[in-house]
Formats: sequence, structure tokens, C-alpha cells
Amino acid sequence: MAAVLYYDVILKPVITEKSMAGMGEKKYTFLVHPEANKTMIKEAVEKMFEGTKVAKVNTMNIPGKSKRRGMTVGKTARTKKAIVWLTEDSKDIEIFTGL
Repeated sequence: MAAVLYYDVILKPVITEKSMAGMGEKKYTFLVHPEANKTMIKEAVEKMFEGTKVAKVNTMNIPGKSKRRGMTVGKTARTKKAIVWLTEDSKDIEIFTGL
């Protein structure tokens, strides 16, 4: 595994109805680097967003979908999604406010 730094771990936030509903419970969803583990994700969130304290992290690997164009068959890239739970005394993450 190559050296994955904390700013390479979190790729982008996931903006869906289900993930936005979880924000009331201090539950945030991100797309993360496929080789990142739970401790790397926890450190990255706490370093990138000041005042946040992570209680737990749930991760899931999402396999690539099969796509076809004519007779050519291929697969999209696999991804990894992380659901980050913040503690009660933690600050909210600002990028999700106003959405």
C-alpha cells in the first residue's frame, strides 16, 4: 500500500436523502480511498474538520458495476464508503450546512 496521507483519505461527501437525514444524529457519509482503514478515516476527519471528535466509523466496499456499450463489456471502478459518527459534544461539519 502506498503512503496515503490524511488529506488523500477523504475523497468527497455523499449527498443523498438518506445521508442528509442522518446528519441530525451526527452521522456523516464520505467516499474514501479504497485502501484506507477505519483509524485512518478517523484521523483524517479529526484533522480536516477542527473541533470534531469521532465516536465510530463504519465502512463498506462497493464493487464496480458491469457496464456495456455495444458488444464491449467493462466494469466501473470499485469504491469505498464510510459513515462517520461524531460524539455529542463535537462540532458539526461545516461543508454539510446549508445543503
